[in-house]
Amino acid sequence: MDLVKSQRMDKTSLTITHLADQSDDLDYWRSQTPIARLQALELMRQVIYGYEHSTARLQRCLTVVDRISR
Repeated sequence: MDLVKSQRMDKTSLTITHLADQSDDLDYWRSQTPIARLQALELMRQVIYGYEHSTARLQRCLTVVDRISR
């Protein structure tokens, strides 16, 4: 499933802070269930790397190499 297209950002709750400010991100993520954390991780992966059905599996290739016998 393409999570990026199904998610929307709530721009009303967006706050911009300085990086040196204390954050409650750690408390928020610790309060989430493991499933919710994995779903957020998958969403971030798809945002960064995209979602292609053709690359969902590992590519398998076979190479035949002639060995020189001594």
